[in-house]
Amino acid sequence: MWAQLIKMRLKPGSDADLPALFQQFAAVEQTGSGLIRTTLMHAQNDPSEFYVMVVFESEEHARAREQDPARQEALKSAQAMMVEIFEGPPEFLDLTVVADMVP
Repeated sequence: MWAQLIKMRLKPGSDADLPALFQQFAAVEQTGSGLIRTTLMHAQNDPSEFYVMVVFESEEHARAREQDPARQEALKSAQAMMVEIFEGPPEFLDLTVVADMVP
């Protein structure tokens, strides 16, 4: 498995737009993309600081999904919304999953 942690900071007053943004992302997700899970979180001490953890079957699946022209086209409106509601570009941290425990 492979994961990516994405850090973003909301502009003041933009939190109401967040559910609509993530609905757009969910709407363009394709079966067989290798995506296992997406988790949206915010920092307890700073609710304007958001993190998204995406977990994939492999980095190869993630990179193929990232380069898919149909997905890129479908995400244009979501990307425009991101420019409006987030301060600056997101920060990405690539991670190799060593263990995944489910209770």
